[in-house]
Amino acid sequence: MKRVLSTYLFVKRKLTSAMLADIAHAGIPAIELFCSRAHFDYRAPQEVRELADWLAGHNLTLHSVHAPTDRESSAARESGVPLSISDTERGRRQEAVDEIKRVLDLAEVIPFPFLVQHIASVREPMDPRKWDAAFSSLEHLMLFAKQRKVTIALENTPSEMASPANLRQFIHETRLQHLRLCFDTGHAHMEDGVAASFETMRELVVTTHVHDNRGEKDEHLLPYEGTIDWKAALKALGGSLPRVLELKDTATPGRTIEQVAAVFEKLGQAPRAKA
Repeated sequence: MKRVLSTYLFVKRKLTSAMLADIAHAGIPAIELFCSRAHFDYRAPQEVRELADWLAGHNLTLHSVHAPTDRESSAARESGVPLSISDTERGRRQEAVDEIKRVLDLAEVIPFPFLVQHIASVREPMDPRKWDAAFSSLEHLMLFAKQRKVTIALENTPSEMASPANLRQFIHETRLQHLRLCFDTGHAHMEDGVAASFETMRELVVTTHVHDNRGEKDEHLLPYEGTIDWKAALKALGGSLPRVLELKDTATPGRTIEQVAAVFEKLGQAPRAKA
C-alpha cells in the first residue's frame, strides 16, 4: 500500500520545507500537491525549483497534483469563483484549460504520474452542453499531459455531473481511452456509498482520495472519525491502489501528522479484497 499525503492539509498556509520534513519524518514517502497559488505558486519558477529541492532533500516523491478548482486573482488571494473545464462560455473554459496547462508544466521540472481533475462543481446537475465542453477541454489537455507523461484522473464529486456512473459513461462515450479516474471515499460516502461507488469505477481507478465524513458534509476528516465503515470500504478497495489522505486544514499540523501516521498503520492492517 503506497502512502501519500495531500498538501490540502496545509492549503490555507504557504507550503514550506518544514511541512515536507514533518511528512517525511512520519514515514510518508510521497505527497499530492494541491494547486492553490496562495499555498504554492506553480506559476513562479523560483517556487517550483525550491519545491524540487525540498522533495529531493527530504527523499519525497510527487505522486500526483490536484488541479486548481478556483480562479485566483493573485497568489495571495482566492476568488472563490470556480475554474471549470466544463464551462459553456468558451472564454472562461479556455482560461481553465490554460491554467491547467501551467500546472502540467510542473512535470517538466518535477515529474509526476497523475493529475487529479474535477469535471464539474459540487452539486452540479447533468447538462449535455457541459458534457460537450468538458470533452473539448479534455481532448486538448490529454494531449498536453501525454507529452509530459502525465495521466489525467477525473475525481468523483458530490454532483450528478461527476457521479461514478456518469464519469464512467463519459469515458465510454467520448472514447478518451487514456483518461482515468480518482476514487474519493468521502464523496462516495455522501452519495451511493463507498463499496457500491468503487465497484462502478473500479477498472478505471488509478489513484484515490481517502478521508471520512458523517454522510452529509464534505468534512475531510481522518479515517475512523466519521461514519464510513472502513473495514468494508478497505476490503472493497483492495490493497494495490495508493492511499492518498486528503484531510482538512488544521491549526495543529504537528499533531495531525502524528495522527496521519497512526491512521496509515490502521489502513495497512485492514482486510484486503481477494484478487
